[in-house]
Amino acid sequence: MTASTPNLKPAGYGTASSSSSGSSTPQPSRSPKQNIAPVSIINNTDVESPLLSPKSNNPLLSNPQSLSQEHQIESRSLQKGLSQRHLSMLGIAGSIGTGLFLGLGGAVSTGGPLGALLGYAVIGLVVCSVQFALGEVTALMPVTGSFVRHAEVLVDPAMGFAIGWNLVYGNLLSIPSEIVAVCVLVKFWTGDGLNPAAVILPFIALTGGIGMAFVRVFGEVEFVFALLKILLVVFLIVLGLVINLGGVPGTGVIGFRYWRDPGPFVEYIARGDWGRFLGFWAVMTGAVFSFAGVESLAMAAAETRNPREAIPRAVKRVFARIVIFYGLAVFVVGLLVPSNDERLKGSGDTVAQSPFVLAAAAAGIKGIPSLVNAIVITSAWSAANQSLLAGTRVLYGLALKGQAPKIFLRTTSWGTPYMCVLLFTVFMFLSFLSLSENAISVFWWLVMLTAAGVLVSWSSILLNHIRLLKAMKKQGISTDRLPWHNWWTEYTSPVGLVMCLVILFTSGFSVFTTGRWDAAKFVSSYLDIPIVLAAYLGWKFFRKTSITPLDQIPLEEAFEQAEENLSVQTQGFQPTKKTRGWTRFVSWIWD
Repeated sequence: MTASTPNLKPAGYGTASSSSSGSSTPQPSRSPKQNIAPVSIINNTDVESPLLSPKSNNPLLSNPQSLSQEHQIESRSLQKGLSQRHLSMLGIAGSIGTGLFLGLGGAVSTGGPLGALLGYAVIGLVVCSVQFALGEVTALMPVTGSFVRHAEVLVDPAMGFAIGWNLVYGNLLSIPSEIVAVCVLVKFWTGDGLNPAAVILPFIALTGGIGMAFVRVFGEVEFVFALLKILLVVFLIVLGLVINLGGVPGTGVIGFRYWRDPGPFVEYIARGDWGRFLGFWAVMTGAVFSFAGVESLAMAAAETRNPREAIPRAVKRVFARIVIFYGLAVFVVGLLVPSNDERLKGSGDTVAQSPFVLAAAAAGIKGIPSLVNAIVITSAWSAANQSLLAGTRVLYGLALKGQAPKIFLRTTSWGTPYMCVLLFTVFMFLSFLSLSENAISVFWWLVMLTAAGVLVSWSSILLNHIRLLKAMKKQGISTDRLPWHNWWTEYTSPVGLVMCLVILFTSGFSVFTTGRWDAAKFVSSYLDIPIVLAAYLGWKFFRKTSITPLDQIPLEEAFEQAEENLSVQTQGFQPTKKTRGWTRFVSWIWD
């Protein structure tokens, strides 16, 4: 979604992981009313926390107590307010949005009904490898910032720094871009007569308020948003099937008419089989951004109750739900609208381009545009909330590792990193640039810089998992000790990593063909690569970091910490009871 400017906004951002540490930190005493002991560490001007000391180049190797010290700070400053149902819905809310409600028509227009279905199916398999890799590593190391912190422990501190700041920057600009998109969507009802400030200010107040509240409030809000999205997706799929089968009075059966004419595939750029393949490949590279956000469920792992059980369950359910919903939605859209319909082409910014709306209008059904528009507005707000959670938790993690100012470690008595939230709230006011034509153009160019961030994040997640398994093998540790493990992830992670890198380097292939140069598409497809490399090499040069040898990754400490936490986190925890019959299906969607 964008404003009335070209569609330059990236579809979503992920998360990553890092690590560093130091020697043992003196633990201040707490009164029963004090919930934020870290404030006394962070604000202590006489004693510098070894975790934040710049003296050690690679704290992981110099002090084996680093992981447990970080856990102590996180457990004392952050509150565990998220449950498994929140995590499941976080992944849903982060990935079902404008890409599904408005963007599927563009996929069918580019690749055809079968080309679009195959493109989304392939990316669904990549998402599977990413989700399960993330779940296995996060169940072992449930830390704030998720794979950013994992990357520093398992790969290189400089990698955690580069990916972490890339995510912070992307999320800082993602929120105001969502606000601008909401202004455009509201005009569907109000026209140009509404002052954008009347939308921007309440949006900033609501988003900032949720970000500053107890993390459970955020979880409940996203739970409701995700439930609304699921209900709308199910409704649109059923409605599409009813229209296709001639269930609306005055309409006939459509069936597979559009699969025969104009056909299952569309020739894109070239002719013949090569052109049909390019159409499929273009859909696949675009589908990545529709799935962006599935990794967000692990961003607040340190604020999740019983993460050893909650995260694996959430990962499995989120993957199944998203693949099923997207698969059915793409299939139904391919049945409803022909791929050569000119109305499907465009940036997918308005409800008028939604294939579901087009099909409903053709069947004479009123009210669907307003319904879809309303849910898409909640999707934009949900995306802003997700960016706020992901960005603030990554920034907190960077500060914990000494890679961001220590002021961002300050938390409220209820466990919210309020200085991080305040920084993101300030950047929300960039949405006022939409009041100026020239300023908003500059703003969208800034947003584009990290548009490929989701593929960078997915690649990091898969690399972390590969390094974890290789380190375990090197150190003679059985995979049976992992809190959650699937034997086949040893093979899917390398394949998924190769796919992510191939898609990353080919996502903008169309700009290199004759007559199709587009500076905006080139920047959004490729500029994030040198940005991340520059940050990685810069921190590596500045701090003299190195890739951590497999036999020196502190896995034994991580396993001991996980096993120690298990007994604490499961005290009074009742195992989830399996439901039966129709309630099992309802709970599968709900929980």
